[in-house]
Parts: sequence; structure tokens; C-alpha cells
Amino acid sequence: MNNKHYFYLLMLVIIIVGCTPSVPTNSKLVTSKEDLYKALINAKAGDEIIMANGTWKDVAIVFTGEGTKQNPIRLRAEAPGHVFIEGESFLKFGGQFLEVSGLYFRNGYTPEKAVVAFRIDKNKIANNCRFTNSVIENYNQLQRDRPDHWVEFWGRHNQLDHCYIAGKSNQGPTVRVDIKGNQNIRNYHKIINNYFGPRPRKGGPKGETIQLGDSYTSMSPSNTLVANNYFDRCNGEVEVISSKTNFNEFRNNLFYKCEGSLVTRHGNYAIIDGNYFIGDGKSENFGGIRLINTGHWVTNNYFFNLRGKKFRSSLAIMNGIPKSPLNRYNQVTDVVVAHNTWVNCNSPWQFGVGQNLNQREVLPQSEIRSARAIRTLIANNVLYNEVGDSLPIVAHDKIDGITFKSNIINNQGVDFKDVNGLRQTKFQMTSINEYLFIPKDDLTKYVTYQGFEFDKITKDILGRLRSDNNLVGAVNTMPVNSMAVLDSHKYGASWFTPESEPATGKTLEVDSNSNLNEVILNAKSGDTISLLTGDYYIDKPLRIDKNLTIRSKKPGSKARILYTGNDQSPLFELNPKGFLKVENLIIKGSKKNYAFASLKENMSSRYKLSVSKCEISEFNYVLKAYKQSFADEINFDTTIFYDCENGIELSEETNDKGDYNVEFLNIHNCQFSNIKSNVIDYYRGGYDESTIGGNLSVSNSTFSNCGAKEANGILLNTRGIINVDISNNTFKNNKVKLVALLWGAKNNKHTKNTISNSGKILVKENIQLTLMY
Repeated sequence: MNNKHYFYLLMLVIIIVGCTPSVPTNSKLVTSKEDLYKALINAKAGDEIIMANGTWKDVAIVFTGEGTKQNPIRLRAEAPGHVFIEGESFLKFGGQFLEVSGLYFRNGYTPEKAVVAFRIDKNKIANNCRFTNSVIENYNQLQRDRPDHWVEFWGRHNQLDHCYIAGKSNQGPTVRVDIKGNQNIRNYHKIINNYFGPRPRKGGPKGETIQLGDSYTSMSPSNTLVANNYFDRCNGEVEVISSKTNFNEFRNNLFYKCEGSLVTRHGNYAIIDGNYFIGDGKSENFGGIRLINTGHWVTNNYFFNLRGKKFRSSLAIMNGIPKSPLNRYNQVTDVVVAHNTWVNCNSPWQFGVGQNLNQREVLPQSEIRSARAIRTLIANNVLYNEVGDSLPIVAHDKIDGITFKSNIINNQGVDFKDVNGLRQTKFQMTSINEYLFIPKDDLTKYVTYQGFEFDKITKDILGRLRSDNNLVGAVNTMPVNSMAVLDSHKYGASWFTPESEPATGKTLEVDSNSNLNEVILNAKSGDTISLLTGDYYIDKPLRIDKNLTIRSKKPGSKARILYTGNDQSPLFELNPKGFLKVENLIIKGSKKNYAFASLKENMSSRYKLSVSKCEISEFNYVLKAYKQSFADEINFDTTIFYDCENGIELSEETNDKGDYNVEFLNIHNCQFSNIKSNVIDYYRGGYDESTIGGNLSVSNSTFSNCGAKEANGILLNTRGIINVDISNNTFKNNKVKLVALLWGAKNNKHTKNTISNSGKILVKENIQLTLMY
């Protein structure tokens, strides 16, 4: 080998060595809590603490230290995803340049106010710290009303990235940025590249996925960046993101079938750019962007197949309260909505949302939202509807403060109330993939409006420059390749894939000699228990904590379950994550026990119940839901109820804070006979205009000889429930004053009911509720 070859070989070795990450020589593997705590106390800049693979239970990770940008202090899993943090555990940062990665929080809850907090206490905060490549899943408090945050930001320049976070069901935002104190404002935190998996419905307020600040710090600057995150079915409440501070940025996030919106609830000068909002074209629960306050720029966003209305409309611009206190609604002023695209969205632009002048008789003047948006510009946007929409713009109040410039719509020739600045024309769209549609036609002929500082909108939603052809809409040029908009692999922890429950399980056939409690205990989630004809005597509750179907094998010959358990005990005990379907059964009690009930306490997660083609009789309660329990859905279909002291009680959330016990209660084609009280008792208390549930549907059912012991004289109690539909029912010989008292100002309606000797259905426009604020 000649000298030239030696030289090239030497250079190659130098390059390889120079490009290979250095392995810290000051790494320490810890295998116990005691070793971990000692290592954390003694950590110095450049140190790496490695937690051994396995389960760490009831571990208090208080991570303090002074790292540097070049030499941070790292705490990581021996193998990402193989260090399980369980029980009553938490992580706190306090110091500079600290980094934690690879942990998996599960099977427990925090005993503190947060699972992960970027401070030790108010005097010891974190700056330049990072929580990354980790998972927090179903790490819920045992009680729904006990609040916590799963990630709580304090200090400055901290970062949450590449994490998977899902399943929070208790009170409180999943991620919260606090800015109380000068050391926490202008924080420039980053929440980036995360996968926020499904957050179940909570049944009331205080269920945001991200909340930035609160009402009383809303005039302070936060400068938080929320970017490149995937929000997958984040349904905790009507606000998926609640921005309550100034100068926050929301860029390039994907909201997939989220039952809520990105909301500038308080605070000013938000930038909302390049985000995707994807619905299913059916549900009215999927929202877009809702604007309150001043100075926001909404640009380059894409809205697809959204059907939300009012608070959940694709673009909701709210009315404010004149001289609003900090915790209410400030007037929208000086807002720009430009270069966005709406495809197949119903009534996408709604202005004056929340206008409530007709409720003056039951609300104080300080709650009346009469301040219309002013100095608000809607420009260079594209709307396209495959089926024409007669109301692409909904004005709940005058829109004299809104200016429209250079917007175009293909409404398939369907006329609508003309607005100067929204031009109806013909252009075609082409699909890039299942969710992304862009104009097929050349849109250069449509002149864009050049408003103040519009030159700063330099790129489109795809990151392409607008300098050559600055077109209307979110997409400036045709992409070369198909885009995987819903590529979930781009987000979250690199090592984690969420488990999906099997669509179907096994069918377990049992006879009346079987021990049904043991069968249920040994069954797997998704299984069906098929009961042969016969009598099944049950003397203690059947614990339901998984997804099960229990039914008669022969629908024409129903099995009978005879419950002889203790007074006030349920035949079916609905536990957290208990999803129960009951079909084609005869169910009979001993007059003093219950057919179905939630746990009295520790309902840490939701349940579901579906009952069809059954006969239920001689119970104290058909269904008893206790306080702090919550069901996603409760469905009774083609079922007969008779000779029960009480019916369906979902009225335990009496703290009047906007909470309720079930999101959807559906009763169809059922018969109720001789149910003495609480036939249907469904309650939501407290005046909270942003709570837009629960939901009750009663249809094609018969109620006879019911309500004889109902104390308030109302057969169907629905006080405070927002969405009620009572249709095509028969009410006869019920000893009550009213069949129902409906709330006219909300979405309460009744149609085609036959009523005899049962009072009447009364609609009251405004119902007095306790103010929550």
C-alpha cells in the first residue's frame, strides 16, 4: 500500500471517529430506587443515569442538577420502553439542561399535582429541560373529579417532544403551561412532534388536551410553540387546545376526528398556521378553530369534512362581553383569516357565535355577549362543496365588523345570501390522498388581496414558497407526490405503537349450571358469553371491567337471570373500562337491588352500556350511576321495563360545575310500565356556555302508569341537558304534572308524541342555572 492509500485510509478513520457519537464515560446504571435517588443527587454536567429495565413502582424522580448546553445531565431507560413507571410515581425537573427519555408511565397515578412537572416547587424551577421519547398512558386518578396535569410546564425553554400521551379521563388538562411569575413568562416552551392519542369524553369542562395559561394570567406573554403534533380523537371537551396567554404559535398540527376545537380562549396575538382539521363528514362534534380576543393570524389551514356547529364550527368567531372580566369573553378585534381552505364543511364560517341577548332575563349583564367582532379580515380563502350549502356563512349577529376580500367558493350553483368579497365560481378539486384535496384548476386568474403584512405569509401549508404564484387558499402549488397526511409514524415515541383491541373475540357457550362470575373473570376483552336457555341464579355482582357481550344463544327462547344479591347491590357492576352489551335476556331482581350500577367510588375511567331486546323487572333501580362515574354511551333498545321502584338515574353530578354522568343516552323502541320514580333522571348543573352536552334521545317508546312517586311531578327529568330529542313516543296514564320540561334556548325539541292523562311537555325558553364563575 503506497503513501497515498495510507493517507486516504487515515482520513477515513478520522472521519468515522469524528462522526460517531461519543459514549459517555460517566454513565451509571441504577437498579433500585435508592441507587437512583443517590445518583440524581450527585449528578454533574455530562453525567448519564440509566434506569435498569423493569418495573419501578412508587418512584419519586426528583431530577435536579446544573447541566450545560454542551453537557446536559441525562436520565434514560436502559432500553426505551422497557422501564415501566407504575403505582404512585412522578417526575420533577429542577435546574438547567436536564433530559429524560424512554420512560413508560402506566398502571398508576401521580400523588402530586402533575405526572411530569418542570419545577420542584415555586422556588426551584426548570429551564432548558427536556422530556422526550416517552409514554404516559391511562395514568389516571382513581376519582374523576381529582385534578392533575400529566405534563406541567414552568420556567423557560423547556421541551416536550416525541412522546405518546393518551387516555386521560380525570379532571384537568393533559398538558398545562403555567406562567405565574416573571420567571415563567416569555418562556418559549416547545411542545413538538408528539402523538396525543385518544382522550375520552369527560362529561363536562376541564378536559382540554393542552391549556396554555389561565384566565388570570391571560394578559401575559407566553410565546409557547405547539407544532407538528398529531391530535387523534382528543375528545375530553369542546376545547382541544385552550390558548389563554399571548404570542403563542400553533403550526403544522394534525387534528383527526377531535370533538372540539383549537380555541384562543383568552390572550392575544396567536399564530395559527398550516394545521389540518379532519372530520368524518357525519358527526357534528368535530370542530376547527374558535377565535376570541385580539390580533390573531389564521393562515394556511386546511379543513375537511367537518360538520360542527356554533362552538364547534369550522371557523367560529365569537361575540364578546363589553368590558369583559378576565375569565369571560373579550371582543374579537384586529384578526386576520387568510389563505385557508375548506372542503366539504357544513356552514364553515360562523360569526357572532355565543350571542345570547335572548337570555337577559336569567343572566346578569356581565354575562351577555353582545360585543361583535370588529376590524376582522377574511381574505384569499377557498371553499369547496361537493354538495351545495345554502348557508356557507352563518351570522348569529350582525357582521358589520367583518371585511371579506378575494375569497372564492364552488357551491355547485346553490345560492346563498351574498357577501361582498366571497365570489361564487366554478373550479375543480383533485385528491392527493383520502383527506387532502387541492384545486385542480389554475387559480392564478383570481387576484389575491394584498393586505397589511400579507407579505409575511411567505409559504403555504406544504412549506412551499408563495413568492412566484401567491394563490388563494392553503395550497399554493400542486404537490409532486402523494402526501401521507395521516402518517402516525411521524409522531410520538419511536419505540411505541398503541395496542388496538381485537374487533371480535371468542364465543363462550355456558349453561345454567356454570358459575357465571368465573366465566366473566376468565373471559378476554371482546368475548361473547352465550347463555343456553335456563334460569341463572346470581347472588353477588357480576364484575364488568372489560369489553363483553352477554346474550341468549337462542333469541326466541331467552335465558333468565334471577338476581338475589344484597340490597342496593347491582347484578352488573360496571367498572372502569367495562363495556357491556346485554342482548335477549330476561333479568329479574328482588325489588331492593339494582340491575346495573357503576362503582360507588374509584371510577377512574369511563364505561359503556348497551341493552337490547331484554325484559327487566322488579329492581329498585334499573340503572344507578354514582357521582364521579361517567359513561360514554348508554343505549336501551327494544327493551321492556316494568315493576321497578326507580328507572334510569344519571343525576349525581349536583355540584353545578357543568359535569354530567353520561355523554349519550339513547332510548329507542322501549316500554316502561309501573316505574314509580326516576323513570329517566339525567342532570347537568351550572351555567357553562362552553359545555355542549349531554345528549338524550327518547324515541318510539311507551310510558304507562309511571312516575307515581316522582317528587317533582316530572316524568322525564332533563334539567340542564343541552341536546334533548323526545319524538314519536306514547305517554298514557302517568300520574305526573309534566312529561318533560324542556330548555327552549338550547337544542331541546319534541315532536309527534301522543300524550293522554299524563300532563304535558312544557318548553321554557330560559332556565335559571347556578353561575359557575
